[in-house]
Amino acid sequence: QVQLSESGGGLVQAGDSLRLSCAASGRTFSTLTMGWFRQAPGKEREFVGGINWSGRLTAYADSVKGRFTTSRDNAKSTVDLQMNSLKPEDTAIYFCAANVFGCAGPKCAYTYWGQGTQVSVSS
Repeated sequence: QVQLSESGGGLVQAGDSLRLSCAASGRTFSTLTMGWFRQAPGKEREFVGGINWSGRLTAYADSVKGRFTTSRDNAKSTVDLQMNSLKPEDTAIYFCAANVFGCAGPKCAYTYWGQGTQVSVSS
């Protein structure tokens, strides 16, 4: 069983940056494809970004392209989400997710989920 734990959320102002981190345990990290999702109040959960096992392949939602970057450190079993130029509409609970299918895009099925971390961006 894979356990995922996010950290790094908080309250920032528009234009600020924030870095989220997700620590994984329970399985060899390099066998996991990792993803980031978010859910704003009253809205459905949406894909933010994904990264394959090696870190060489990434995918992003159009709404965050050019502002968010995901990276991973297989030696530390962590995946990060660097968020720059934050906007109020980025306010949401951010979730780390993982699958073993090698699929890092928005249509992929993610089997394992973290508890989420709150990101709030004020205008």
